[in-house]
Amino acid sequence: MTFLDSAVWGGKFCSDGWRHSPARQPVTEPATGDRLGTVGVATAEDVDRAAARAAETQRAWAATSPQRRAAVLRRAGELFTEHAAEIEDWLVREAGSVRSKAGFETGLAIGECFECAALPAHPQGEVLTSEDARWSLARRRPAGVVGVIAPFNFPLVLGLRSVAPALALGNAVLLKPDPRTAVSGGVVIARIFEEAGLPAGVLHLLPGDGAVGRAVVEAPEVRVVSFTGSTPVGRAIGERAGRLLKRAHLELGGNNALVVLPGADVARAASAGAFGSYLHQGQICMTTGRHIVHESLVDEYTAALAAKADALRVGDPAREDVALGPLIDRGQLERVHCIVTDSVAAGAKLAAGGEIDGAGYRATVLTGLTTDMPAWREEIFGPVAPVVSFSTTEEAARIVNDSEYGLSVGILGDVGTAMRLADRIDSGKVHINEQTVSDEPNAPFGGVKASGTGSRFGGPAANAEAFTETQWLTVRPDIADYPF
Repeated sequence: MTFLDSAVWGGKFCSDGWRHSPARQPVTEPATGDRLGTVGVATAEDVDRAAARAAETQRAWAATSPQRRAAVLRRAGELFTEHAAEIEDWLVREAGSVRSKAGFETGLAIGECFECAALPAHPQGEVLTSEDARWSLARRRPAGVVGVIAPFNFPLVLGLRSVAPALALGNAVLLKPDPRTAVSGGVVIARIFEEAGLPAGVLHLLPGDGAVGRAVVEAPEVRVVSFTGSTPVGRAIGERAGRLLKRAHLELGGNNALVVLPGADVARAASAGAFGSYLHQGQICMTTGRHIVHESLVDEYTAALAAKADALRVGDPAREDVALGPLIDRGQLERVHCIVTDSVAAGAKLAAGGEIDGAGYRATVLTGLTTDMPAWREEIFGPVAPVVSFSTTEEAARIVNDSEYGLSVGILGDVGTAMRLADRIDSGKVHINEQTVSDEPNAPFGGVKASGTGSRFGGPAANAEAFTETQWLTVRPDIADYPF
């Protein structure tokens, strides 16, 4: 039996052990449409039971020694390493990842576990001064039960980056993966922590549709909701959580800009731009969605980018050596094509691509855009690179900031000019002489404006803010005297 053998999880979800479900959904390979298995689908009632059980087990887990919690996280990292090849196969077949992206994602998962293994030993508060004869402390306590709702694009790491720190800091977790990646974004995580020695009932895997997600948000025991996904869904979750007086950490969409400054090395810039726009078929919140190129370089840059796009082969990453795999489903494929064709109809020009290729989409370059065209204003979530020019850094800053999103920006070229430009940009992340797609387990991650509620992932400070509450504690040597 393999680590992810369907005999363990087929037709089941995980809530205090693997449970058979009368409702099931297929696990489908987007490149071929083949069925890879079935998973059990949870109901709102299952969520309610899981939340109640999670609240019971959380107190004992929080009382577990920091050394024990750290050991579970370290063992999880070791298990990801031991079973990396099998996990990568699932990322390739279920999520449509090319092999290099699957390896990168699994590596991030390993790093996330080892980084979070240090969290239990970090300082859990601070000593405060007090005008009275007492000790005064501000201490971090686990939030309690955390609801995690994860997306399909980087299903493993975008779920794990909430699950791992939440567990390390003493919380219980309800995990709802995207239905299209319930194995690589759900079963994998549940199996890893099961084998790592996490007590039963602390982590619950609850695949399902939007009704299951709503139940996770609304369960009274859930005090923190961590959502990664689209801005419209994030707004709805934030509104509902606000009414329920719960914290919602929202990592949402992006329409990220890559600025190419005058004098930049065009060949290197085009390579960076291609990677930023075409990695994982552009299905990344950090994807380079807008190429803003100085007028002295724009023609040369566009030609170089188009040449790279034309050279990228589209196909089935499980059976072919390709650069671009399938989009996650037919609906997303048609949406991308519609944005491209609508923009061309409005006057944009195709420099490369613009075609559906089986279950995938050709790497595309668009020029001649105006800022009101859908390919410029919308988050495409496909392998499309729109290019416009600028003449001054002031104009570049204005174009970058003229977006409802603010997640990631890359600036290529002279470092001094880039530093001055960075100071004028509204973005959660700025990368100088790098493209827009970058993530490390110890680095803060998050966006502003419609891209989310700021950095709530990565590093001890962000994780502590996300998954703990601050409690004021005072201690006196004797009972105080009062005037009553």
